[in-house]
Amino acid sequence: MTATAPRFGPSPIRRPLAAVALLATLTGLLFGLVLAGASPASAHAALTGSDPQDGAVVATAPEEVTLTFSEQIAMGDDSIRVLDPSGKRADDGAPRDLTSGGAVRYGVQLHSGLPDGTYTVAWQAVSADSHPVSGAFTFSVGAPSETTVALPSNEAGGGLVGALYGIARYAAYAGFILLAGGSAFVLACWQRGAGALPMQRLVVRGWITLTAATLAMLLLRSPYTGSGKLGDAFDLDGLQSVLDTKPGAALVSRLLLLGASALFIAVLFGAYAKREDEKEKQDLTFGLATGGAVIAAGIAGTWALAEHASTGIQPGIAMPVDVLHLLAVAAWLGGLTALLVALYRTPDITSGAVRRFSRMAFGSVLVLTATGLYQSWRQVGSWSALTGTRYGQLLLVKVALVAVLVGVAWISRRWTGRLTEHAGSVSAADDTSGADAAAVTADEEVDPERAAQLSRQRAALTATKEKRARDADPDRSGLRRSVMVETGIAVVLLIVTTILTSTEPGRTEEEAARGNTTAAPAPVTGGQVNLSLPFDTGGQNGKGTVRLDISPGGTGSNSVHLWVDGTDERPLDVPEVKLAFTLESKDIGPLPVAPDRLTEGHWTASGVQIPMAGDWKVAVTVRTSDIDQTTISKNVKIG
Repeated sequence: MTATAPRFGPSPIRRPLAAVALLATLTGLLFGLVLAGASPASAHAALTGSDPQDGAVVATAPEEVTLTFSEQIAMGDDSIRVLDPSGKRADDGAPRDLTSGGAVRYGVQLHSGLPDGTYTVAWQAVSADSHPVSGAFTFSVGAPSETTVALPSNEAGGGLVGALYGIARYAAYAGFILLAGGSAFVLACWQRGAGALPMQRLVVRGWITLTAATLAMLLLRSPYTGSGKLGDAFDLDGLQSVLDTKPGAALVSRLLLLGASALFIAVLFGAYAKREDEKEKQDLTFGLATGGAVIAAGIAGTWALAEHASTGIQPGIAMPVDVLHLLAVAAWLGGLTALLVALYRTPDITSGAVRRFSRMAFGSVLVLTATGLYQSWRQVGSWSALTGTRYGQLLLVKVALVAVLVGVAWISRRWTGRLTEHAGSVSAADDTSGADAAAVTADEEVDPERAAQLSRQRAALTATKEKRARDADPDRSGLRRSVMVETGIAVVLLIVTTILTSTEPGRTEEEAARGNTTAAPAPVTGGQVNLSLPFDTGGQNGKGTVRLDISPGGTGSNSVHLWVDGTDERPLDVPEVKLAFTLESKDIGPLPVAPDRLTEGHWTASGVQIPMAGDWKVAVTVRTSDIDQTTISKNVKIG
């Protein structure tokens, strides 16, 4: 019997949810792009200005070179290099943090007595969203000249280490989708699938892939953001420095959550699969669903903590939205993969399970629409960025893929409707076959060994007949083909989405382009609060200065950046820094703040709430050893 495509007339399904989903997705995403004209968030740091500017010709050699960036970055001792026309270092090799009043600026002192000619400035840093960035430009003293400078052709994060790190990132996303989506499919759509070996293998392979990819990213993180040498992956000092950063902490947290998920998998495919009592199984289903949701949200949160959502405007909203977006992707695409495996590898997937997945996928599409709208608003920035930047073009490709994917899902849903119509007759035939087999067994008078042999033969014969029936069923075959197409599109969509997470957003790219043609902006003071507080803990290396920026310096949510410098004005790495805000006139506080260490001597905290304007006392506690610490304070006007 040949399969025929389902009719595209009136649907046999009561509610054409897939058609609604298609309309909602396209409308929501396009509407999100229209709203993208509002001021969005930045993600990758971009060079927005320099002094001297790129290509400038100055009469005399400047005392220093300064670079201005679109967001906070982390720099090392060799992050900015100034090379003279012969290729020799013209700087003192110690970048200074000149950030003040909201303008992120770093500079290096130049040697005195520099000759005329063309100088090359090469820089490399790590964005606040964990991605390495780099670049180079030139300026001339007196007049342009020939230069023998040969800069590395590879960008930061490139080469073999960059390729391996990128592969690990793809694998991590794919593993999470299989782990979370496959588990959700079993619990929400097909609970009998917990005892199916193909389902078990799918989820376990997802766990193994995510665990291996996370370990690889943790080891590769140091050379990925630094030397670019694969051998440094096992450098213990480099690994320790990674653990002190936000991305490192996120990766370690993911590993801990994966340990909890291993226990979840053991229960799901062990005690849960064997449980027969309906009431006990119902209670266990609720417990597994609750625990699994918490673990999945925690793992998704490790991406939100260390990447795009944690930087820019509204991080307190963007991070939960990013978690919801990733969970919806996992439920849809991971469940789709589980459905495909069930259709091809298991004998008893029911039409009811397919219908339940269809409803789960529809809910995921709605969540993806809402969260995608918000993310587009944060990242795109303008219509010109949508069509004129790589990020915007990739976003258009992603929108097109989602539209095609939902369209194919609509076809799959119609195949599901046809499968439902025929399910009753197939079940009746199976019951008749079972009754006949029971009658044959009752009539046979054989010894136990022979009975066992006949039983195995009948089981094999029954399985073969069931497989032939499934393969001959045009509705099931049509559904398998459409789900296979869905899965193929989903793989491409996953690749595009992963590329997007490592691509400089459109607004940042346009801002960088504007910055290359304009002078470096002057520091913005406005309502910013800038403090400089000397301290002395009394111990060895216990003296220094704390510099504090509070932005925007008003009531409501604020971002705090804190730098600890030693007596030599270099970053001082201290074990702990704490803040507290007190409004003594209103008897409010102290309000504690525990900033996160971004890099050596640089701490940051977002979402610091200042409830009302007034003369606030800002207290900073600095600990330089296990026993040496001090608290310094100063009153400032906020709001």
